[in-house]
Amino acid sequence: MTKKQKRSLFSIIICVVLLISAIALSKYRYISFALYILAYLSVGIMPLKKAVNGILRGDMFDENFLMTIATIGAFFLREYTEAVAVMLFYNIGELFENIAVGKSRRSIAELMNIRPDVATVIRNGEELEVSPEEIEIGEVILIRAGEKVAIDATVIEGQSSLDTSALTGESAPRDVAAGDGIQSGCVNLSGVIKARTVCTFGGSTASKILELVENASTKKARSETFITRFAKIYTPIVVLMAVLLAAVPSILLGSPAKWIERALIFLVISCPCALVISVPLTFFGGIGAASRKGILIKGSCWMEQLAKAKTVVFDKTGTLTKGSFSVSEIHSEGISDGELLYLAAHAESYSTHPIAQSIIKAYGKKIDPGAVSDVEELSGMGVMAYVDGRQVAAGNARLMEKFGAEATEYDFIGTAVHVAVDGFYRGYIIISDEIKADSADAIASLKSLGVQRTVMLTGDDERVGKAVAESLGLYEYHAGLLPSQKVSEVERLIAENAGGALAFVGDGINDAPVLTRSDIGIAMGGLGSDAAIEAADVVIMDDKPSKAALAIRISRRTISIARQNIVFALFVKVFIMLLGALGYAGMWLAVFADVGVSVIAICNAMRAMRIK
Repeated sequence: MTKKQKRSLFSIIICVVLLISAIALSKYRYISFALYILAYLSVGIMPLKKAVNGILRGDMFDENFLMTIATIGAFFLREYTEAVAVMLFYNIGELFENIAVGKSRRSIAELMNIRPDVATVIRNGEELEVSPEEIEIGEVILIRAGEKVAIDATVIEGQSSLDTSALTGESAPRDVAAGDGIQSGCVNLSGVIKARTVCTFGGSTASKILELVENASTKKARSETFITRFAKIYTPIVVLMAVLLAAVPSILLGSPAKWIERALIFLVISCPCALVISVPLTFFGGIGAASRKGILIKGSCWMEQLAKAKTVVFDKTGTLTKGSFSVSEIHSEGISDGELLYLAAHAESYSTHPIAQSIIKAYGKKIDPGAVSDVEELSGMGVMAYVDGRQVAAGNARLMEKFGAEATEYDFIGTAVHVAVDGFYRGYIIISDEIKADSADAIASLKSLGVQRTVMLTGDDERVGKAVAESLGLYEYHAGLLPSQKVSEVERLIAENAGGALAFVGDGINDAPVLTRSDIGIAMGGLGSDAAIEAADVVIMDDKPSKAALAIRISRRTISIARQNIVFALFVKVFIMLLGALGYAGMWLAVFADVGVSVIAICNAMRAMRIK
């Protein structure tokens, strides 16, 4: 417990002791009254101060004002025990709320711990401890066992295992060695590694996560904004109703003491704290639960949209597939497979395209720059270059037609790079992209959640798109799409998705327009581009498409809990307010209607933090 919570608990204990003493010494009128006053002040001093400050600010209609008016009125009516009990149970409810919020904040605080205070940088051969903000792009940092990675970097020396649980929610360590990228916020578990930074601290993964979490509370769901607006209108109305309840029957029927007491009971019952506290707490808990699973939801408004998702659209490359291309098949004609790979690798040696890099990697030997000349990249077709004095064209079937070579048909699934040498067709190399292990589970989980439509969009050709869709159980896919065509497809799907929300899951920079256009944009945060993460409303930190289904499940459960609290609190309050106005509810039932309902709603809200 915090110091504030301990002080509150101490005040509650003091109040209980004084209250019991006052009741026990009730035959000693003045001593008992003094004990009642002390008991009241021990728990009521803060609500009294807040009520006075609210009146001075002109913002008086809150729960503190209602509690103050009702309990002071109860003292005038000589209902001392009830007056103290109202304040006592109100403080107990406040303590429950603080503990619940504190628990949820601690789960967020654990995430905030990913930011290291210092980092070790190597400058001029010296190891210096500096603030991460002082480290520039391209500097070498040293990460010892047990230390957090300060800035996104590429390992240049050493090997180790990293704990990525704070970022991804996954407990299994990740092995890294020279050439591997590492993200800030991970913890080095073993060994010493040196890494070269690829960004500043402000642009690192840790900073982006902290910014997303800190800003999440500013983007409120309609349920939250409704409660805020409701409380501002509701409280003045119930105060006016209480005044009328005290005045009108007193004038018409007499017995003003009886009607004033009913009005005071009515005020205690009417306190909207159960709604004002529990609904935001529910969303806060849901966002915290998602963050522990490696899902960053940028605001509770997106939780409401996720809960309504009826259509989920996936990008293919880097989302459902790993986005890491590799050579799966080589077919040569008139030359050996090795010579075909040699010529293709050298022709592609100046290209940064992933397909070109996969051919170079499959070649596995050092490229001889002196063997390559007159490189020309032909947009949308491939590349042409002279290798060892021979004209080599490497690309698609259209490029072969340009050089008068007829491309051979192939039955393999993947992207074919056809190769022609001096105008003669010499074979093809098949480049394949591996499907992620949990992609099929992602589609199956969405269907089990009642998502009506799962769709895949891809820029790959029809053959590749169909093969991936069939292997994942996707009945709808659209292939050969440019980025602008993906936007058009999403707009068409949104128009057909009346009454529900459409979520798009993507990773690349070309997905940013679609992420923005969809109702909910979900970006892969581990390997995804900065533009995609910036445009998205939800970020999945470990690049697992199955987390999209988990995000929807968490959102639906959170929304369900929030609605339960709204319905329960309103029903109980309206019912007991009616009983109070008719004289069937005493101050003790009023206390339950206020504090009891709040405690029950808060306990229900805390279930959102335990979503698995």
